[in-house]
Order: sequence, then C-alpha cells, then structure tokens
Amino acid sequence: MTTPAPAAAKKYDLSFARWVRDNVNGGDKLSLCMQCGACSGSCPIGVQMDYGPRKLFMMIRAGMKEEVLSANTQWNCTSCYRCVVRCPRGVPVTYILQDLAAKSAEFGYAKGPHENNNFAKSFWWSAATFGRTDERLVTMRYFFSLGFGEGFKRAMANLKTAIGMVKTGRMHIGLPHVTKGRKGLKAILAKAREIEQRH
Repeated sequence: MTTPAPAAAKKYDLSFARWVRDNVNGGDKLSLCMQCGACSGSCPIGVQMDYGPRKLFMMIRAGMKEEVLSANTQWNCTSCYRCVVRCPRGVPVTYILQDLAAKSAEFGYAKGPHENNNFAKSFWWSAATFGRTDERLVTMRYFFSLGFGEGFKRAMANLKTAIGMVKTGRMHIGLPHVTKGRKGLKAILAKAREIEQRH
C-alpha cells in the first residue's frame, strides 16, 4: 500500500501574483507561463541575474514579494526580446521585467547594487529637461549618483574615451542641445503623470 503524500507545509500566497496581474504591464499574461524555461535559456546574461525569468515568475506565484522586488533580474534585463520571441505561450517577458523594475524603484526596493536605476533616472532627467539626451550630462549625473569618490574615479577612467569622442566629432563641447517645442513636451509629460496617478 502506498503511503499518502504529506500535506504541504505552506500554501502558495496568490495575492502577490494577483497584484502583478493587475498592476504590472503584461502581468495579465503571466498565468500562461508553463515553466518551460525558454526565456531563461534564451537570456544572454541570465547568469548575471539573481534568478532567471522562469524562476522569478514561479517566485511571483509563490508570493515571494520581497525576493522578487529586491532581485537584480529586472534591472539586468537588456531588452533584447529573445525571451518574447521564443516564448511558446506568448508571455511578454521583457515587458513584465521592465515594469517590475519600475515598481521596484517606486516602492523603494531599487537601492544599493541597482546601478541601472541610477542610470535610468539620469537618462530620464536629460530627456525631460532638454527633450533629448546629452551623453555628457547623463554620464556625469549617473557617475556622481554613485557617490563623489566613485563618480570622480569613473570620470577619470573614461576621460581618454571622452577626449577621443570630442576629437572625432562624436561629442560636442558647449551647452546641451535642446529640442524645439519644449513647452509641448512638458505638457505631454504632465499629462502622462496625471494619467499615471489615476491608475
């Protein structure tokens, strides 16, 4: 006679999975994931992630909110879309990871090693301020967001590259270039913030 299987010590808490479904871009497709591993197997830098996408999705289903939002997985995603192209169920893996990164930052989980968050903020500051990105300002703002000492160290390490870019005309010296119609851009951004706050 076969011994009955033991009862699970802890049931899955699906409240976090439901929250992801309702609040994360692409989260409504997460239930389609059949854990085949095509996403993790296709990821060019999966070994640099705390958890591959396949495992991260299972952790969402298991209710592991703290571990998921604190992971570097969503920050290390390079948006190459291999996972999206190869997913047999059409799960928008990249979109889910991108929005999980945004939610991680919003709720204060993106601290410490998540340098991508610092870079994203520096990039967005330039785009919102000038209507385009100024590589010099984005880079320096990003470097010094990591601390004065680290910023100076990185600036010096990249000085030779910067000089080379100036010499070849790949980077200009002077005031940042500004897009035309910044008033319209600011109105668009204000409307986007208004819509975001409603949801």
